Amino acid sequence: MSLRDDKAMAAHSPPQIPMELYRQNRSKLIAAMRQYLQSQGLPINGVILLQGGEEQTQYCTDGIILFRQESYFAYLFGVKEPGFYGAMDISTGKAFLFTPRLSEDYAVWMGKIHTSSDLKEIYEVDEVYYADEMEDILRSLATDNETMLLYLLHGLNTDSNKFSQPAQFKGIENFNTNLDILHPILTECRVFKSHLELNLLRYVNEVSSAAHVEVMRRTKVGMKEYQLESTFLHYVYMFGGCRHCSYTCICATGENSSVLHYGHAGAPNDRTLKDGDMALLDMGAEFSFYGSDITCSFPVNGQFTDDQRVVYNAVLGAHEAVISKMKPGVSWVEMHKLAESVIIKSLKDANILLGTVEEMLEKRLGAVFMPHGLGHFLGLDTHDPGGYVKGLERPKEPGLRSLRTVRVLQEGMFVTVEPGCYFIDATLVPAMVNPDTSFFFNKQLIARFQKFGGVRIESDIIVTATGCENITNVPRETWEIEAVMRGESWPLKLPENA
Repeated sequence: MSLRDDKAMAAHSPPQIPMELYRQNRSKLIAAMRQYLQSQGLPINGVILLQGGEEQTQYCTDGIILFRQESYFAYLFGVKEPGFYGAMDISTGKAFLFTPRLSEDYAVWMGKIHTSSDLKEIYEVDEVYYADEMEDILRSLATDNETMLLYLLHGLNTDSNKFSQPAQFKGIENFNTNLDILHPILTECRVFKSHLELNLLRYVNEVSSAAHVEVMRRTKVGMKEYQLESTFLHYVYMFGGCRHCSYTCICATGENSSVLHYGHAGAPNDRTLKDGDMALLDMGAEFSFYGSDITCSFPVNGQFTDDQRVVYNAVLGAHEAVISKMKPGVSWVEMHKLAESVIIKSLKDANILLGTVEEMLEKRLGAVFMPHGLGHFLGLDTHDPGGYVKGLERPKEPGLRSLRTVRVLQEGMFVTVEPGCYFIDATLVPAMVNPDTSFFFNKQLIARFQKFGGVRIESDIIVTATGCENITNVPRETWEIEAVMRGESWPLKLPENA
C-alpha cells in the first residue's frame, strides 16, 4: 500500500503567507509600547531593534545547519533568511529591515542576491537598507539632535531559563539603550493569537493530525520506532509542505513510553515494537514558523487489553474533563488539579490505588503518575513564552512546580492539553516506600503495571470568548483507534441510522 493516495495529497493545500500577518503583529506591538510609555509618563518615541538569527555550522566544519529564524524576529517580520536586523520607529510606526551585504560569490553558490527593493516588496516593510548602514539610518530617526533610544530584546524564557540576546552591532555604544521594557510587552503580544496566526495553526494541526492517523494506521508489531517517526516526517513534508518539526519526535513504545522526553540522541527511537506494547507518539509539524504539538497513544497490535484500556481511559477522561471546563476566567492550576483527580479516581476504581481520592490528592500522589504540567502555550515555539508574567510565582509542590504557566485563561490564548499517566520507577518506587504514601498502593496489582510505560493524550486548544475549540483531529476513543488501525477511514463513516 502506498503512503496515502492522490486524494490525500490534494487534501492539504499549504496556505499563502500574508505579510499582513506580520504588519498586524508589528502594529500590535507598537500600540502596546505606546500605551505602556504613556502610562509611565515616558516619551512616546525611540526605536525597537531586534537582531534576527545567524546561520550556524556543525562545530568547526563548513556543514551548514538548516537555518530557522529566531522566533521573536519571525513574529514581527517573517524573514526567512539569516543575518537580518529589524527596527520599528515607535513614533511613526515605520518598519525597517537591514540586510547583510552579500559577496558576489553568494550568487554562485546560493542563488540570486535580492536587492533592497526586492526585499521591501517581499516583506512589505517601509524601508530596507544594508546592515552596515544601520548606525547612520538609526541616527537619522532621532529628533532635536537627541541621542536615539533603542529598545532591545532582553528577558528570561521561563521554560529554558535562558535569556534572549539583545541586538549587537558596530556603533551601538553611540545610542542609549533600554533592556527592560520591550521583552515583557512583546512576549505578551505573542500570547494572544490573531485570526491570521490561528489560520496557520489550524493548517499545521490539520497536517499533523492526518500524519498521526497515517502512522497509527501503518503501525505493526516488529517495526522499529524510527519507522513511525519516518512515516510522520515524510507525510508532513510530502503532503503538507512542512520542512521543519516543532521538536524532536518522541516515538516511544513499551517501557520507553514512561520516558517523558524520549527520542533524544541517547534514546533515538530505535526499539523494536513488541506484541502487547503501548505506543506513545508525541510529534508535531511546523509550517512557516508556527507549530503543532500532538500526542497519540495506542496499542501497537491495534487491540487494547483490559489493562491498557484502564490506563488509557483514565487519561482520556482527564483530557475531556479539562477541555469541557476551559473558558476565559478559568485557572490553569485548577485545570491541572482536575486532570490529576480524574486520573487518581480512575486508578482507584481499578483497585490500583487505595484510599480516598481527597487524601491522595492532598499527598500529591497525582505527581507520581503525572510529574509534568498539564500543558503549555504554543505558537512560534513549542513552549511559547509568557507563562509566568511579572508577579506570578511557580508553585513548589511536586507536579505543580512543572507547570509551564499558572495563568488564568483568556480569549485568544492557544494552549496544549496533555494529561498523562506513567509508571516511572523514579517517581513510583519512592512513593511506594514512603510511609506517608505507601499505603495508597495496591502493591500486588501495581506490580503488573511497572513495565507498562505510560499514556499521554495531547491536543491543541484555542481559548474562545465562551469556551474553547480543539483543533486537533485524531481518533481518541478506544473504539475509534481500533477501527482506524483495522484500516477504516478517518473520520469514521458511521452508519446512516447511527
